[in-house]
Amino acid sequence: MKLRNIAIIAHVDHGKTTLVDKLLQQSGSFRDNQRVAERVMDSNDIEKERGITILAKATSVVWKDTRINIVDTPGHADFGGEVERILSMVDGVIVLVDAAEGPMPQTKFVVSKALKIGLRPIVAVNKIDRPDARASEVINEVFDLFAALDATDEQLDFPILYGSGRDGWLNYAPEGPSDEGLAPLFDLILKHVPEAKVEEGPFRMLGTLLEANQFLGRIITGRIASGTVKPNQTVKVLDRAGNLVENGRVSKILAFRGIERQPIEIGEAGDIVSIAGLVKATVADTFCDPQVTEPIQAQPIDPPTVSMTFSVNDSPLAGTEGDKVTSRVIRDRLLKEAEGNVALKVEESAEKDSFIVSGRGELQLAILIETMRREGFELGVSRPRVVLQKDENGQTVEPIEEVVIDVDEEHSGVVVQKMSERKADMLEMRPSGGNRLRLVFHAPTRGLIGYQGELLTDTKGTAIMNRLFHAYGAYKGEIAGRVNGVLIANEPGEAVAYALWNLEDRGPMIIEPGWKVYQGMLIGIHSRDNDLEVNVLKGKKLTNIRTQSKDEAVRLTPPIRMTLERSLAWIQDDELVEVTPKSIRLRKRLLDPNERKRESRKAESEMA
Repeated sequence: MKLRNIAIIAHVDHGKTTLVDKLLQQSGSFRDNQRVAERVMDSNDIEKERGITILAKATSVVWKDTRINIVDTPGHADFGGEVERILSMVDGVIVLVDAAEGPMPQTKFVVSKALKIGLRPIVAVNKIDRPDARASEVINEVFDLFAALDATDEQLDFPILYGSGRDGWLNYAPEGPSDEGLAPLFDLILKHVPEAKVEEGPFRMLGTLLEANQFLGRIITGRIASGTVKPNQTVKVLDRAGNLVENGRVSKILAFRGIERQPIEIGEAGDIVSIAGLVKATVADTFCDPQVTEPIQAQPIDPPTVSMTFSVNDSPLAGTEGDKVTSRVIRDRLLKEAEGNVALKVEESAEKDSFIVSGRGELQLAILIETMRREGFELGVSRPRVVLQKDENGQTVEPIEEVVIDVDEEHSGVVVQKMSERKADMLEMRPSGGNRLRLVFHAPTRGLIGYQGELLTDTKGTAIMNRLFHAYGAYKGEIAGRVNGVLIANEPGEAVAYALWNLEDRGPMIIEPGWKVYQGMLIGIHSRDNDLEVNVLKGKKLTNIRTQSKDEAVRLTPPIRMTLERSLAWIQDDELVEVTPKSIRLRKRLLDPNERKRESRKAESEMA
């Protein structure tokens, strides 16, 4: 059977996963009466909740005697490590662009990677039925983007389809819907995407995706570059430098057939398959016949830009809500994650029982923390720190991101002001239709930590921010941090409503009555810039006087909800987020007030 391998690339929320659903449906990959979840490719719980793709997935459809392997890629720059590797498996890309928003930063990031390795794109303008669709302008923007990314003449001569992935149709003209459904896209893939590349020689395959399966062990997915592989075949694994990782046997070969992976008897050159049976091999390793000596060249990965310290939870409530609390199980889990995710780096910290985890952005690390807490882990997590580097002249450089903010005109002033406070340089300000402006900045990653929530507050939830790693640039100097101090519990127990009510004039609370607290735990935001220790256990003094006003129920202002991302961005360097399967608590790193005073005096004397 003939083969085509393609990836669908697009910005977050431009409709990739929904389009794949319709491709599966219209190619007959599942029956009309078969119950299939919406966005079938987003199988992970967190993906479903957030409506984003985190892990790349593959599927395949058969159209006119040709098998088309389709890879659905993540759209967030934080998961770019996935995208870069996946593109090495395919021979063509469908660039999906929203008919109103046009190409966005993430489109630019993934397209630049695709053009660099010589893939010829098909452009699909999606959501053409939006009332604010502007198809011809969007096509011009796509052309300008490709030209700016040094596309070849062949790549600039791209075919264009218009349609609606949600309604399951694409056509050569923007008018629709069309009776042909997605047939024009299938036919264009067969015509425009070259057949799967096959090289001569014995079996060789580059590992691209890694997952753990409770029955089969490690499963590595990749595209077979040459030769064939069968179950029980002996193979060896080489790392990127050509050193031997292990020798072993392939216990099972799985291939994507529709939405399910099925065992096959032979994997042939050009096909995307998964193999099981090896115990050490990982992503970017070459799986090959024992006689092969040279590894396949693996795509270099962009460096991590943000790091956090993951430590054992040492609070007085440790171990009461989770069952995975020791440094050994945390270490094993982090190392397992780093094996499958090459954009993640895990190192032992100088501090006892803690690990430094570096990744592409706060979102990637927050997703890892969320996944671990759902698995029963308890952790103490530090504020995200930016990974600084030295250039060839010994000067400190820091990661700079390209930030695109779409905002209503009336709120643009406050956005420009806040971004300049965060040491951002504005590159562009232009209308984007419907009384909205598109603002483009280059900003240090340090200044963007925690800005998402503030932006939504400043713009009444109307702004959309997209970020993309641009380059390492000169260090921008100090950036002002949090201005408020915190309210700290001074003894352990359960928070009392009356005590919280009495503290309301000191600042807003972040806990509720009945919550367990301990000495050193943060319970509120101080209205001033200093930290204040308070008693949240003090109940109302009982008297024998009964009056209407005395017995009135305490009416509390609802507390500020501190989500995981908000907590990570809000805490200071001397604070931690305590994460358990049931709770997110904020605390001082040093719980004892005397130790905190000693530490601050020491810091002051060092500064003097």
